[in-house]
Amino acid sequence: MPGAYTSGTNHFAHSGAPDDHARASEYDELYGQLRENMAGSLAAIFPEGHEAGEVADEIASVIGLPDGQRPFRVHVDPSKDGGEVVSAVYDRIRAEFYRRIGIEELLGENSSL
Repeated sequence: MPGAYTSGTNHFAHSGAPDDHARASEYDELYGQLRENMAGSLAAIFPEGHEAGEVADEIASVIGLPDGQRPFRVHVDPSKDGGEVVSAVYDRIRAEFYRRIGIEELLGENSSL
């Protein structure tokens, strides 16, 4: 799971806009400034010395692991936005639910739960 790399990608330049222009205008009144500042705000907390290519390197590393040793999920997020914690909580809740309804075999070996 990649973090929000603010350089080396065109993520913010190409992110989508809603087709409902009237609704989009209503949101712009409330959140337009926040949206305009988002890329700069993320760039301000992003530590120097990291590039989006780190994500590709991690993908290659995971693919290079032997079958059965690949992790269910990896995080590449130098800004540490909390995604790892959210994923861990989600995985635990999902595993508990699967067990409750009797489909825990779908969790697989590398689910870590």
